[in-house]
Amino acid sequence: MSELQIKQVILHILDSDVGMPVLSEDELESSLELHEFLQSHIERIAGGDDTKRCLFREGSEVQSWLPSLLQEDGFIPATQQMAGRLYEIMSGNPDIPAADAAFVLYEAEQSPHLAILKMNYKASYTHVTQAGGQGNRNVLIRHKTILPTGSQKLQEAALINLDSREICLLEKKYEVNGQRENYFSERFLECGGSLSRKARLAIVTKAVEKVQQDFLSESEQFAESMKAKSVLYEELAEKGAIDIPRAAEKIFPENLKMREDFIEKVDKYNLCQEPIVPLSTGTTRKFDKQFITTENGIEIRIPMEQYQHPGCVEFITNEDGAVSVIIHNVGRLTSR
Repeated sequence: MSELQIKQVILHILDSDVGMPVLSEDELESSLELHEFLQSHIERIAGGDDTKRCLFREGSEVQSWLPSLLQEDGFIPATQQMAGRLYEIMSGNPDIPAADAAFVLYEAEQSPHLAILKMNYKASYTHVTQAGGQGNRNVLIRHKTILPTGSQKLQEAALINLDSREICLLEKKYEVNGQRENYFSERFLECGGSLSRKARLAIVTKAVEKVQQDFLSESEQFAESMKAKSVLYEELAEKGAIDIPRAAEKIFPENLKMREDFIEKVDKYNLCQEPIVPLSTGTTRKFDKQFITTENGIEIRIPMEQYQHPGCVEFITNEDGAVSVIIHNVGRLTSR
């Protein structure tokens, strides 16, 4: 993400316990610390693999308020309308966490943007000093409205390009009217779009597992599962992306029916049109190692480079169907 310039910031309090939104009548004072705090959150959202790209649906109230943001004296009332609408949804559904909502008008890539950062409260302890009979007494109190730090990940946020109306969305399901749903997109922003990169990767791995379960015996599944993870690791390491048709050929090289079944499963989510390109190393880190757990609770973690290196690890299927794992050329063992 190119360097962003923060123009205006306002904070509204959306605490369900209060019984009404506490809407600010003035913007936050500008400071270097504030800008660094907000910028860290915005950049993390923009570069995160758990965000999805969305567009407003026709009739979205939030979209109708966007033009006012750039008008003179329009920023504060527009954000008040948005915060009021969000609180209205929250107040009728106690599963949705209370929060402070920061609305940030900023410029990035030569376009104006609005960041809606819903900073859900966390309960934590802080100290207060009280007057006692023997003088001051320092005590701990549990504070219910602690905000996330600049390094902590938000669960709900939106970055809206005010020129294109494209939305970079981060959200989590909560119970609304008795059912869990993505209320932030469905009820507040009224938008829809593609799955996040992380969700698409999860669909691919689950589809591989399902096909292997449907077509292979239990004794065959272990080895083929290891091979499939190795293929996905290679694709990410060499290409930086997973191209579904190419990966399918490598994972199921000799069984056309398994390959077709896999393609059919992932194509339900329109994943075959373009490669999946993760942005964060944290997303791909789970592909760096093979994790094995035996039925009696022994856990083995094998780096992919060692798994793929001939002669490092050997899996032998015995006559009785049990699997033996042999780790070769171990010079030193450590315990921790």
